[in-house]
Amino acid sequence: MQTIWQMQVEAFKGLLETYQDYDLSPAAEGVEKVMARFEQPWTTYFFIVADGVNVGAVRVVDKKDGSRKRISPIFVMPDKRGLGYAQAAIIEIEKIYGADNWCLDTILQEKGNLHLYEKMGYHQTGRIEHINERMDIVFYEKD
Repeated sequence: MQTIWQMQVEAFKGLLETYQDYDLSPAAEGVEKVMARFEQPWTTYFFIVADGVNVGAVRVVDKKDGSRKRISPIFVMPDKRGLGYAQAAIIEIEKIYGADNWCLDTILQEKGNLHLYEKMGYHQTGRIEHINERMDIVFYEKD
């Protein structure tokens, strides 16, 4: 769990510096918050592995009650981005959990994230939450 937390802080550090969102940013979370999620019975963390090396991670929330499954968060280390690892991870978790009834959210200003999720079949719900003058959160679903 310590490894996932350390990777998460490193992976989101650039976004924290850009958007200055110390309340929501995964880079600003303490290890205890990640540990609490890890202990939830509906949460599963997966490492994203390439050539035997952890290059990222994804958390899947599946309450198995008919509610939407959730990806929160998914991240790839900065030096491994743009190589298709996040897309491959989403494909794999959809093989495990099914390809429909998903939700996630991301930063509206991060066009690469929007492109990835839309390419993977997610559509914007129309809900956008204003966080600060730099950043908005946009919500996605996949049916």
